[in-house]
Amino acid sequence: MARPLWFVKLIKKTFPNVKFIAKLTNLPIIGKIVDHLLFEGDNIIYLPQDKVIIIDKSLGEYDEVVLPSHILNHFINKAKNHWIMNFCICRTSMKCEDYPQDLGCLFLGEAVLDINPQLGRLASKDEALNHIKKCDEAGLVHMIGKNKLDAQWLGVGPGEKLLTICNCDPCCCLWRIAPFLAPKIGSKVKKIPGVKIQVSDKCTGCGTCRNGICFVDAIKEINGISFISESCRGCGRCVNICPQKAIELTIEDKNYIETSIRELDKILDVS
Repeated sequence: MARPLWFVKLIKKTFPNVKFIAKLTNLPIIGKIVDHLLFEGDNIIYLPQDKVIIIDKSLGEYDEVVLPSHILNHFINKAKNHWIMNFCICRTSMKCEDYPQDLGCLFLGEAVLDINPQLGRLASKDEALNHIKKCDEAGLVHMIGKNKLDAQWLGVGPGEKLLTICNCDPCCCLWRIAPFLAPKIGSKVKKIPGVKIQVSDKCTGCGTCRNGICFVDAIKEINGISFISESCRGCGRCVNICPQKAIELTIEDKNYIETSIRELDKILDVS
């Protein structure tokens, strides 16, 4: 049953307290309940921006490389139903001033037909692709996958008929709670297969990458230079922001597009 507007407004008021709620998931009983209700069966992949990808140079020039956006394009072209939200619930809840509040999630699949029409609109494939382009231009980073939380707050189902493409920022994104979640839940948000991000010897320790850039606080200072921990989800914002070009993102799995699509196709049906 589609959620009424009063329910959405209630979520917006609760949203600023999500870090506190996330910490509660580390309590065994509460963690199991939250996982079952909101995250069961989830598989969510962060896609680095195309422009920060470095792949084995033997593959050719940049424009010949298969890029993360191809994963988005695959599912948008495959889906019969596309839904563009009128707003980003994260940014509107936090009254974000750095990124557009009106560039909301893109949802794909049959389940979108039951979303409250006051929250957004059905869109064509071309409109969906254009929405993603606008999000790219605004500096947002995409997350794609099955997210039971979205099915719950939107009041739609079945969950395997709803694919989420979230357009995330580093300041207000819900998944800033990842470091505070119980590990079993937090691990459901992950890097694209084969992604590797590392700091080179060009690093001067300026700290630009540690100043609110990483949404999971994976970048720390060790011996005067930056270090990227295993909690990194591979979004690539640090690569793009580093003034010394000292952070490199490579994808070592040359079949990462096919691997990602195959993994999501196992749990989702958007046709």
